[in-house]
Amino acid sequence: MSLAGKTALITGGSRGIGAAAVQLFVQAGARVAFSYERAAAEAEALVAECGGEEHCLAVQHELSSADQGRALVENAAAALGRLDIVVANHGIWPPGVTGIGTMTDDHWRRTLGVNLDSVFGLVQATVMQMRKQGRGDDAEPAGRIVLISSTSGQRGEAFHADYSVTKSALISLTKSLSAELAADNIRVNCVAPGWVDTDMSRTAIDNPERRAEILASIPLRRPGRPEEIAGPILFLCTPFSNFMNGSVMSVNGGAVLVG
Repeated sequence: MSLAGKTALITGGSRGIGAAAVQLFVQAGARVAFSYERAAAEAEALVAECGGEEHCLAVQHELSSADQGRALVENAAAALGRLDIVVANHGIWPPGVTGIGTMTDDHWRRTLGVNLDSVFGLVQATVMQMRKQGRGDDAEPAGRIVLISSTSGQRGEAFHADYSVTKSALISLTKSLSAELAADNIRVNCVAPGWVDTDMSRTAIDNPERRAEILASIPLRRPGRPEEIAGPILFLCTPFSNFMNGSVMSVNGGAVLVG
């Protein structure tokens, strides 16, 4: 499971699944750049934990538009020298209950801007960068792109239609690009986590009534841990997954089986 000599960009890398992925990628030998928006203290601590900027770079960057996604790739490629792997992990899940009848245009556009528009720009610039670097071969693809979706994108989620739409779109984007970019020898795959104990989901998980509902929907009867999602992400970036393209890995404790 080595990534020795590889470079990787992981978005939303200062906390939760992203931070676990950054740590795992560095342990596997990659040099990693990760983006964060506001969690500066957490980002600095993660860089130090990973051994400093020789191994890990933190990039403060907002991701809410296609232009911002493109700019991040350009900055990361300049800092790392090349990009072998890009993991689109960032996203927002607006807390609370918002039905379609009361959802504002601003609410809808904000979620789509962060979760989808910026990923479009990110992927577009990534493909152009990887094409410039060469086609690679069967043993070593030209590059790997991993998009992070959700069980919400696989089965929908009441009162979170905005979030579900974006995560479903990432699954469709994975399937479309896996076919489109095969000629460039670029692999595109997806990881779809279920409930994971992170800052983003903690409001729901810490609510006793909501927690009971959540656990009842998971056959393993617990939320996942960030490192349990980071492992499958790492796998998709190693030679062990060379024949995987357009795959959606469900990592959810069996939740989709009962959804």
